[in-house]
Amino acid sequence: MSFQAYLDNIQTKTGKTPADFRTLAAKKGLAGPKGLLTGIKAGDVIAWLKQDFDLGHGHSMAIVALLKGMKKEGDK
Repeated sequence: MSFQAYLDNIQTKTGKTPADFRTLAAKKGLAGPKGLLTGIKAGDVIAWLKQDFDLGHGHSMAIVALLKGMKKEGDK
């Protein structure tokens, strides 16, 4: 499955776009414009996504990669 397919599936399940998750992560104090904030671990983001959006581990890791800037929309 491509990275974009993960993002599409996440949007279908949650109704949230990648931009929405960036905004929500910033409001929760997890991320900023340059990525995850100092001291924030992937596990912190995964726990939030699982609890608030019922995302699985793989889909949560896709959001982590997006927030860290390791992947971007449209990546395969």
